[in-house]
Parts: sequence; structure tokens; C-alpha cells
Amino acid sequence: MTSETPHDATGFRTVLVANRGEIACRVIGTLRRLGVRSVAVFSDADAGARHVREADVAVRLGPAPAAQSYLDVDAVVAAAVATGADAVHPGYGFLSENPALARACERAGIAFVGPGVDALEAMADKLAAKSIVGARAVPVVPGAGEAGMSDDDLVAVAGAVGFPLLVKPSAGGGGKGMVVVRAADDLPGALASARRVAASSFGDDTLLLERLVEAPRHIEVQVLADTHGTVVHLGERECSLQRRHQKVVEEAPSPLLTPAQRARMGEAACEVARSVGYVGAGTVEFLVPAGSPDEFFFIEMNTRLQVEHPVTEMVTGLDLVELQLRVASGAPLGIAQDDVVLRGHAVEARLYAESPERGFLPATGSVLVYDDDGVPSGPDAAPLRLDSGISTGAVVGGHYDPLLAKAVAWGETREHAVDRLEGLLARTVVLGVETNTAFLRSLLADPEVRAGRLDTGLIDRLVASGAGGARAVAWVDLVAAALFVASSRGAEPGVVDRFAADSRDKPGFGGAGGAGDDDPWRARDGWRLNAPAAARRVVLVDAAGDAHEVRVSGVARDAVVHLPARDDDGWESPGAPPHPVRASLVRDPGADGAWWLTVDGVRERVRLALDAPSAAGVPATVWLWRDGRTVALAAPDREQRAARARDDRRRARGDTPGATDPEVRAAMPGTVVTAVADGDPVAAGAVLVTVEAMKMEHSLLAPHDGVADVRVRPGDLVRRDQVVAVVHPHDSGAADPAAPVPQPDTQGAS
Repeated sequence: MTSETPHDATGFRTVLVANRGEIACRVIGTLRRLGVRSVAVFSDADAGARHVREADVAVRLGPAPAAQSYLDVDAVVAAAVATGADAVHPGYGFLSENPALARACERAGIAFVGPGVDALEAMADKLAAKSIVGARAVPVVPGAGEAGMSDDDLVAVAGAVGFPLLVKPSAGGGGKGMVVVRAADDLPGALASARRVAASSFGDDTLLLERLVEAPRHIEVQVLADTHGTVVHLGERECSLQRRHQKVVEEAPSPLLTPAQRARMGEAACEVARSVGYVGAGTVEFLVPAGSPDEFFFIEMNTRLQVEHPVTEMVTGLDLVELQLRVASGAPLGIAQDDVVLRGHAVEARLYAESPERGFLPATGSVLVYDDDGVPSGPDAAPLRLDSGISTGAVVGGHYDPLLAKAVAWGETREHAVDRLEGLLARTVVLGVETNTAFLRSLLADPEVRAGRLDTGLIDRLVASGAGGARAVAWVDLVAAALFVASSRGAEPGVVDRFAADSRDKPGFGGAGGAGDDDPWRARDGWRLNAPAAARRVVLVDAAGDAHEVRVSGVARDAVVHLPARDDDGWESPGAPPHPVRASLVRDPGADGAWWLTVDGVRERVRLALDAPSAAGVPATVWLWRDGRTVALAAPDREQRAARARDDRRRARGDTPGATDPEVRAAMPGTVVTAVADGDPVAAGAVLVTVEAMKMEHSLLAPHDGVADVRVRPGDLVRRDQVVAVVHPHDSGAADPAAPVPQPDTQGAS
């Protein structure tokens, strides 16, 4: 399946890609194939990023915050001018739908790879867009709102819209700032939060209200238009599998629509494009009642390339980036509607840096091991495709969207495509950063998803029911992790910090060499004079907080492992483990972080990495990929285990039944956007601090009534698990903010 469009009609010699991550790599790939010089831009946080390395030229924009780098129109255009770029491709997100960038490019004599300013402005304003398309007899979702309306104004008209309703920014997209409100009392808080996110994400805090269509399907149509009057659609994409209004899995075509329904919706999408004189690639999004697919409602038009465009490329054989470049250069599109033929089925899953076990909060860290199983990227890849923006050594921070990669699979049938995608996810290895890979695999295995019975609330219902949650650690996982830690750390007390400092070169950390047992002076086998070999004690703590004590005798290549007893033999993995377990762990030099694990004669390839502690008192983390799933196990040393035991005893003898921990910790890294005043009295459940990360807000609540001792201020950057506040009970002796402050006695001072 290869591109069927001509390769010599773009007319551009140099194109600047005003984006980062996987979309920047994806655009650069097409530019390279066309022989066009590519220019990357980067912030200080991305100086060593993959898209920077893959481009022909790279230009620094500014500091890590997007507002000072990727959202700086002047800096982007200056970079284009300085590098002699003929065009700027904005990707998606950031400035991709910002008219200011299109205007600035026009003033500089540089082509903007996107629609004209008028179309951008018309569709960027969701209020205006609904009015424009409604005049063309395209049905729209009932709602209210206009520029300049205050929160009080929106509260006043909410009753006419009806509850439940959806608060959404008029500018931007991607689900950012969208909040479902089911009761009038919740509306003021939702409006305040949505305005903050809209202002920080899009530079425009205008909001609108829409009637919430319960459990609809989200179906979008890809359109293309040129400057010669040609407007075509490339069929639809099913995007109903969403979480927090953010798409997670997309496919083409939709399993819901018939050919006749597809033609009707496609023509409506083309009419939307014609209504604003659209030029370029765009996507028209519709809500479709699952029980009535003949009905559909326009919700918005995304005036850019979509994250999920690869599934359209796979079923049409077209390179959408190349077509964007052709149109931007003024060339004819080169295809008519009758030329568009859909072949087979394609499904895409978004690989995010996030923690499903922690409510899908964004995750950060360094990528210790990354393996894409050799799957290629870009529109020529088939039947498997992996568009990625990371590599081993990449740092995933909290400044940008948590999307790491997109896994895509094609098949003759939908079932075949889903099977292939699940297999690709199982073989993709990311160690060092939590991802949603296991959740994606469980989602693809769900009977409703397999049957194509989809709606935008399905994921929320599955999560609420416990589906896709954390799986119990397998006993074979403990064997592998314990051997790895024991050979890396040695006998107690743990010395992981010293080994982790140069882990790339140390056996046991994914570096060259064996398991570290060939050097007799370094072999830690527990040998003792005139006594049996001492077993080394390794404690591993899983995601649920359960500690597993494992004892290892011998060396990594020939060990006996004693596992903790389980009364019910309720271990994952086939059956209960034998006692003891004969096992070995030997380095496989053929791949980064690869090892051969043999357990009672059964050999399998695993991937292992050890993440050094990020702060004092924080245990090291063992990352293990085995049999298509990844687990992260904390490996506290003796001092850290003792501290944990003290904390457990302290909680067990709490002064009052049900006593709660007074410390409030950040559940993720991010920026503080709101905080109560230090010394304020607070009630249990009150919001103490709001942290924003990756364009999402998360509230940290008071654990009990008391006085707030706030440790952070708005604008502060916080780390995951950092203490941001302590709530002292009213009778704890903490200062009462209403009490007079005692003055020091200086009368007798000498």
C-alpha cells in the first residue's frame, strides 16, 4: 500500500515543521521521501528529541513552556525566514489552527500548509461555524454562547440549553477544556476551569454551551480541497472510543455506516468545506445517535491534519501530507471523488504516557528502553505502522501532550485489523515511563469493541466497572525482577545509587556484557566461610502497594529463588510456582535491555531496566517487559524498607479510628494554577491546590478538616509525590489564622 500521488508537484525546496513529537517526525518522513529539505524547531526541553535529529536543520525557539516556544508565532516565522523555508507545516495542535501564524507567513512570503485565514477564523470560532453550516442545511447540536459572555451570562442561559450540557472552548480542539456538567450547581466551577484551560491552550477563553448528546458515536469525515474548486472526501473515521473527550482508538471505515449513509455524510462534510471556501486537508466532525445512524449533527471542523489520519491513509493508499503540500503550492489536488476507493479496514491506538492505575494521570520520566519491533512509520508502511516521536533516552516531561506514538494496523476485515493491532501493541516495548499499552490491549479485547458496538461513553463505563485495571503481578515477574536487582545491587545494604549512576555500562542495567557474574571479585553469590551461602533478600513493591519479599541464592546465571508464600496460590501465570524456583538471567547482547530468563527449564526473552531514584528516600524502580506486558516494581533498599515499616506502624496506631494522612501530595508533575491561602481553615474534601499538566487540571483535596499549611504557590512546578500542603487538625496546635500573633518580649534583651 503506497502513495498513489505524484511526487514532483509540491514546488517546495525547504519546509519548516512547526511542531514536535511524532507528528513532526511523520511530516519530516514525507519531506525526505519527496527530496524536500526539512527544518525542525525545538524548545529547550526538546533539544535532543527525535524530530530534531531526523530533520536536516533545527532551530531553537525558546524555553520549555509552549507559550515561549512552540506557540511563539514570531519565533516560528523568524526560524522559517532564517533557514530559507518556502513553507511552514504546522502539524496539529499548537499553532496549527491559529490565524496569526497564517497571516505572519503571508506577510513573510512563506506558504502556510493549511487553509486560508478566513476559513481558519470562521471554523476556529465554533459559534460562528455552527451558524455558517446551519445556513447550509447541515444539522447542528443545540447550544448557546457568544464572544464576550461572562460566566454569569452563561449560567443565565444554561437553563434554556438544558442539563446535562457540555462546556467547551470556542477555540481549539482535542477535547481540551471540555467539561460535562449535569447539575446547575456544578456549572460555575466548570466554567472557571474551562476558561483557564482554554486561555492557556489556545489564548482565547471564549466558551460555549452545548446540549449533551448521551452515548453518541463520534464520526468524522476527511475532506480535501484545492484552489481550483475541487472538494472531495476520503470517507469517514470512527472515533467513538474516547476518554475525557480525547480520542484513544480510531478506525476507518466506521462499522456503523452503510455505503449510502457514508455518501450522505461525506457530501455534508464537503458542503461544510465549501461554505468557507476551504483549501487543504480538514476534518468535519459529527455526532451520530447510535440507534439512528441516518441522523447526524455537525459539531466542529478541525482545520488541520488529524492525529488519526493514518487510518485514512491505510484504506485509501494516499499520503495526506503530500496532498497538503501539493494544495499549498497551488497545484491541483489530482484526484476526483470517483478516484477515492476504500480498501480493507484500519485501526489506530494512541500510545500515551499516562498511568491507568492512577486515573490516567499523565506520566513523566526517561525512556530507558524503546523497541518498535522494527515496524516502519509513514504512509508507505503496511500492514503495520508505528508513528513515534520517542527513542531510547528520550525525556518525557510535563510541558506537552502525553502522546508518544500511534500504533496502526490494516487488514482485509475489521477483525483481522484489530488482531494485528493487538499483536503490535504486545510487541512494542517502552520502559522508564508508564504508558496505557496494557489498557489499550484490554480495550481491543472487550466484546463490545470487538462487535463494533461503540459510543463515546464506552471507555468510561469500562473503567468504572474495573475493566482494564492493574493486573496482579505474576510470580515469574518477581523471579526476573529479583534476579535483576540482586545481580545489580549485590548483598544488603543496597548500593543501587552507585550502580545506577553509570547504568549504561554496568551489567544488569542493559549495558554490554553478561550478568555481571563472570568477575569473581564482583560475583555476589552469598558465599560465606564455613557456612552455607546466604540468600540475598529483595523486596519488590507492586502498583497496588503490596510488598513481595523474594530471596535469591547463587548467581544470576544459576540461581535458586524463594518466592513469598500465597495461601490461595492465586498467582498470575500458569499455576502456582514450585518452591524453590531454579532460574537464570543471562544478558542478550542483540538488543537494548534484553535478557534471557530461564525458569525451571523454560526460556523466554524479557526486557529489563533499572530507574535510579529521583529524590532522597524514593526507591529505585525495576521495569520489566515480559510476554507482551510491562510492570514497574519499586525496589526499596533496607533503609527505605525500615522507613516504610515505621510509617505503617504509625498509621496503625492512629489517634482516632480512620485517621488520614495530613500530607497532600501531587499525583503527577505539573504547574500549580490555584492554591488556598496558607493558614486558611479547610473542610474535608475542599480543593487545596490545582495542578495543571499536559493541558489537564487536577484538584488536590483536603483529607480532613483543619488548617492548611500550603507549601506551594501558583506558578510553582511540582514533582510527582511532592508534598504540596499539610492539613493540621484544628486541635493539633497549628496556628489559628484568626488569633492575635504574639509579640516577642524584648524588654530584658541583652
